[in-house]
Amino acid sequence: MKHYSDIIYSPVVTEKSMKERQNNIYTFKVAKSATKDEIKSAIEEAFKVSVASVNTLNTKTKRRRVGKYEGTTKAYKKAMVTLKQGSTIDL
Repeated sequence: MKHYSDIIYSPVVTEKSMKERQNNIYTFKVAKSATKDEIKSAIEEAFKVSVASVNTLNTKTKRRRVGKYEGTTKAYKKAMVTLKQGSTIDL
């Protein structure tokens, strides 16, 4: 089994993800090859909480410009983790 730091990269900090924390839904960037079961066990091991469900999605690249330079953002996998009632994560 992989170590949880190989699966969980970082929390996603946006306005929407901060609002969802009130409903016990936390958003993380995860490894592209990670399955829902691996993500669930990694979150439980890393933060010592009980996970109710895991939803994942693959983000696509977006074109961005800075002045005359043009490029794309990186594609990554995002996991929305719903915790059981009474569990919280301090980030």
